[in-house]
Amino acid sequence: MLIKIYGSAVFGVEAQTIVVEVNVDKGIGYHLVGLPDNAIKESNYRIAAALQNNSYKIPGKKITINMAPADLRKEGSAYDLTLALGILSASNQIKSESIESYMIMGELSLDGSLQPIKGALPIAIKAQEEGFKGFILPKENAKEAAVVSNLEVYGVENIEEVIEFFDKGKPLEQTVVNTREEFYHELDFPEFDFADVKGQESIKRCMEIAAAGGHNIILIGPPGAGKTMLAKRLPSILPPMTLYEALETTKIHSVVGTIKNMGLMNQRPFRNPHHTISSAALVGGGSYPQPGEISLAHNGVLFLDELPEFERRVLEVMRQPMEDREVTIARAKFTVTYPSSFMLVASMNPSPGGYFNDPDAPVTSSPNEMQRYLSKISGPLLDRIDIHVEVTPVPFEKLSEERKGENSLAIRKRVAAAREIQTKRFTSLENVHYNAQMNTKQIREFCILDDFSKKLIKNAMERLNLSARAYDRILKVARSIADLEDAENISSNHISEAIQYRSLDREGWLG
Repeated sequence: MLIKIYGSAVFGVEAQTIVVEVNVDKGIGYHLVGLPDNAIKESNYRIAAALQNNSYKIPGKKITINMAPADLRKEGSAYDLTLALGILSASNQIKSESIESYMIMGELSLDGSLQPIKGALPIAIKAQEEGFKGFILPKENAKEAAVVSNLEVYGVENIEEVIEFFDKGKPLEQTVVNTREEFYHELDFPEFDFADVKGQESIKRCMEIAAAGGHNIILIGPPGAGKTMLAKRLPSILPPMTLYEALETTKIHSVVGTIKNMGLMNQRPFRNPHHTISSAALVGGGSYPQPGEISLAHNGVLFLDELPEFERRVLEVMRQPMEDREVTIARAKFTVTYPSSFMLVASMNPSPGGYFNDPDAPVTSSPNEMQRYLSKISGPLLDRIDIHVEVTPVPFEKLSEERKGENSLAIRKRVAAAREIQTKRFTSLENVHYNAQMNTKQIREFCILDDFSKKLIKNAMERLNLSARAYDRILKVARSIADLEDAENISSNHISEAIQYRSLDREGWLG
């Protein structure tokens, strides 16, 4: 008897439906075809034990299973439940009148219980698009899949529940998630708050501007000045994610399998990879491509602590994704694209010893050592960072103050107001939502300067030896400063403040 049952494969952040055809005939043998990987080939051992422990069995006949389309590589153990139910249906051990109406995925343990899978959200979206009645999957992934409307989602703990659902009509408990209610539930008291930061008012101002326009920022200063502390608090002042951003971000984390027992992500991601990371882990890739750290930081913050300690080759592969806000991984037979629209926050010491021009410093570095240290970061990468700011140690008087600084929620209100202005400004543009995303044409349109401002920026470019890309960055940052003040036009004050935040370009820093 031939049975068709449906599963799904995830490529990039999109899913593709896989038709699993199971044929049980006279003879002996177990043949699994359709480009399965080793994890799927091993599934017959897990399926046999799971069925045996639940009073069912793999029939002693010739079983042929085809996973169509047959030219597409299938991977992972998430097809165990699909294959097991296909075998039971094709061998008439259970009824299968409605089995074709459901997308079925899950990894089996030897006792028949189900383990969580990766990519439940993209699969649920595909199932809804293709008109499936429901989606049966492990309970730990149910909330994630239930985000999709007009699709019945059933989270199950054991294969026995699924068998009784199809064979005896025993109802399964549907998982229902009120997406809007869950999404708009927000943490009013962030774990890391700017109120904890003593002093550093100028750096807080830089962070506010960076958050308002979505700008990349680099903090440079000696050890213990507070660079990491400030970076960790940046997500607390970013505006709340929109529903669309939350869906996009959740899809990426779903593919990697970091979401368990939760629906939509409503907090912006903060990723902090170690400096020993490989280029494939940072940007994405591998023989079976997976999203990298830059995609996991999509719509959030990527923090690279001690930037010169990262391999130069690893940092250079970030240049194109930072510009295009997506990363494309090409293989011989397929190409996948992951979104990577993130805010880069980098920190570094000004010299190998950690201190610069400080007569009381325990370790000092010569100009040659500093040049060698700073040259680990290429000019083109530095150009793509909009704001460069020097962080100085906080004096004891400030550290010992009892008074708390301005909290993150107050700063976030100003940032959200500035982002609202930008949203209205870019309404007619499809892929531009905030100032940092503007291209050269849009900069010319929205960043109009008066004569004095033009003269100011011309002098700065000649003195600091800035590139054309750095010129664009200054205009974008000036536009964000103007938006924070709710000013329609950019003035010379905005330009001069924005120029200050390029003062750590290499020529300016060493000059």
